[in-house]
Amino acid sequence: MSVKPLLGRLLVYLTLLAAAVFFLLPLYAMLVTSLKTAEEIRAGDLLAWPQVLNWEAWSVAWSQACTGVDCNGLRPFFWNSVSMAVPAVMISTVWGALNGYVLSLWKFRGSDTLFGLLLFGVFMPFQVVLLPMSQVLGWLGISSSIGGLILVHCLAGLAGTTLFFRNYYSAIPAELVNAARIDGASFWQIFWRIVLPLSTPIVMVTLIWQFTNIWNDFLFGVTFSGTDSKPITVGLNNLANTSSSVKAYNVDMAAAIIAGLPTMAIYVLAGKFFVRGLTAGAVKG
Repeated sequence: MSVKPLLGRLLVYLTLLAAAVFFLLPLYAMLVTSLKTAEEIRAGDLLAWPQVLNWEAWSVAWSQACTGVDCNGLRPFFWNSVSMAVPAVMISTVWGALNGYVLSLWKFRGSDTLFGLLLFGVFMPFQVVLLPMSQVLGWLGISSSIGGLILVHCLAGLAGTTLFFRNYYSAIPAELVNAARIDGASFWQIFWRIVLPLSTPIVMVTLIWQFTNIWNDFLFGVTFSGTDSKPITVGLNNLANTSSSVKAYNVDMAAAIIAGLPTMAIYVLAGKFFVRGLTAGAVKG
């Protein structure tokens, strides 16, 4: 190998390494701080590895830290987020898949106009819908509940999931669907037996995208949740803002990592599928 290509590849690797260190350094600082005692933190060396791994801050953040007047840690908020995120992600993904299927392969008069109107939901700031959404939840009798949050996130994510699936399904040959119609396949048979098996890449993209957005959401969580339905982002905010005689930075850092662990795990375990899905969507227009 000549010198120039070797230097070019080395420069690329060094650039990627520098970028990785830059983005991972805050996470490293959070991790080592969460494993230190208060005395080690006061010593002032932010990046130093703890002398002894101390998991007490994690235990306190999970089950003992005060979030306002409640001192049960992040555990109830975590399970609230699980109860909210899992059904909201599944429902919004299936809903978006059906919309994309209809708008791309079962076109009707005005379907393109309807799709264009749906796209407004992708760019509309969510603050605009807070008041009308709260009124709707009140009319339905599900305000300040997990069910209300699920409905809000399904509606908020519908435009994005529809966009993903519609663009992906537009690349499926119409002849494939027409042949199935000639053979007598119904609307649902074509969807379940032909279209859905071809949808693994975009399904993975949508699941990861929706889970990340819903799990990390704070605006809807703080606006539409009640005392027993607050998600983990609200609990983390309350924990960090609860005053005490001595600020427990190790507990705050442990709580922040606990709140981010599910999304980090999703990207570590399924990140390659996310990249494949984005690439497939890019070439399929």
